[in-house]
Amino acid sequence: MNTQVQQALEILKSGNPRAFEQALASLQTAVYSLGMKFCGNHEDAEDTAQETLLRLARQLKDFPDARALAVWLYKAAKTQCLMSRRKSKFAPAQMLSLDTLVPSQNEASHPAPKTWQITSEEIVLHQELRGKLEQAILSLPKHYRLVLILRDMEQLETREVAEVMGISEETTKMRLHRARVYVRNELTKYVQPGAAAKQESHG
Repeated sequence: MNTQVQQALEILKSGNPRAFEQALASLQTAVYSLGMKFCGNHEDAEDTAQETLLRLARQLKDFPDARALAVWLYKAAKTQCLMSRRKSKFAPAQMLSLDTLVPSQNEASHPAPKTWQITSEEIVLHQELRGKLEQAILSLPKHYRLVLILRDMEQLETREVAEVMGISEETTKMRLHRARVYVRNELTKYVQPGAAAKQESHG
């Protein structure tokens, strides 16, 4: 997204009226994509894109570079998502509570997972597995979901995620670890049901 934002910002500041509309349309598409990842709901994603672009038109002169604009876009999408009340039709019937993500004594004794159990290529190849991943992510409390998406899907640095979320880097790392463990365990239940059942029986 950074390249897209860089190109759009250059066009927006060039003063070309035709290019201006094209750049805004490009940014609106990018923000809509963010809204779908953050909120998981088409209507909320549209609201996010429209509201963000309205605010952007008024604040364009305040962005010194593409990074500043990108961080602002993430913050705007995050704020709109946290304010949304609608829920994706793909989301589980019940949202996880924060207590659910507090690690057990056994989990706490193990280091944080360094990589996903499932590769991105496998997720693309297996539509059903991708659906399970989306459900697991959507069942996370929004503050955990957004940290996971920003870090692992949008590839922001930890400090950038912390800046967007308005929290410390330590809190960011904690939420990311808990979210990763939960999603990894949910995917393990799907790809290795026997192993997951065995693990639960010993829990």
